[in-house]
Amino acid sequence: MSILIPINHSEILKIYKETDQFTHKGIQGHAMIIGGSYGKIGSISLASKACLKTGCGLVTVFIPKCGYTSIQTSNPEVMVLTDEDEEVISEIHFEIKPQAVGIGPGLGQSDKSHNALQLFLKTYKIPMVIDADALNIISKFKKLLIHVEPKTIITPHPKELQLLIGSWISEKDKLNKSISFSKEHQLIIVMKGSPSRVIDGETVYENTTGNAALATAGSGDVLTGMITSLLAQLYSPLHAALIGVYLHGLTADIALPETGCQSFIASDIIAHIGKAFLSLEKEQKIN
Repeated sequence: MSILIPINHSEILKIYKETDQFTHKGIQGHAMIIGGSYGKIGSISLASKACLKTGCGLVTVFIPKCGYTSIQTSNPEVMVLTDEDEEVISEIHFEIKPQAVGIGPGLGQSDKSHNALQLFLKTYKIPMVIDADALNIISKFKKLLIHVEPKTIITPHPKELQLLIGSWISEKDKLNKSISFSKEHQLIIVMKGSPSRVIDGETVYENTTGNAALATAGSGDVLTGMITSLLAQLYSPLHAALIGVYLHGLTADIALPETGCQSFIASDIIAHIGKAFLSLEKEQKIN
């Protein structure tokens, strides 16, 4: 029987850690965001900027060559490594040692990207967030799941979830199938939706923040960057997922009075991450 726990201020304050005033970028975590393809570099721009804005000390992206100038211009704080291929990711290799990796936004589903993902999952055993096209590739080639480390975080939207677990006939059926999938593969599932849920085996956490403004292009890319950032800062996978989902929703709640629902875009999530943290820290001091 599953246990349902709300993701609210009181639960988040139990696990949230304020930044040490004597810290520096070298010990604030190094995250890597992998993905992008021709025409979809914006997803990496959003994810990497969100990763930085969520407190990570260093962020490196691994992208096709076509995205180099775009990322260096839009996100000057981000370091860039490029694939040999101009338009897609064909082989993932790097010498740096990030504490966490987010992979999938804008990746595409070409044969080259499939082969690159398979080799990457076999080779690199790093705390990881898997999203978007990386999940779509895995749903087509489910044998790849044997290479995914326990407690890896996956962040499917409803269609991606359906491809992974199969169709459902009700919300209860969807939840039960997601719990079974989480248990079978030892994965933490961030089930994006209204409300978003985080599933860790039999335990289901239901988010209490967020609104319809989050239903916008790039919102999921931002969430991937935020959770990857928290992983790189050495939060446990579950805690990184819970805090990331909560803050992501909170940005929309904070922004809604000034942006309205219709004009809110993914960049507005990033712009309000700071206020979401301040809200959390203010309440932490009160308590």
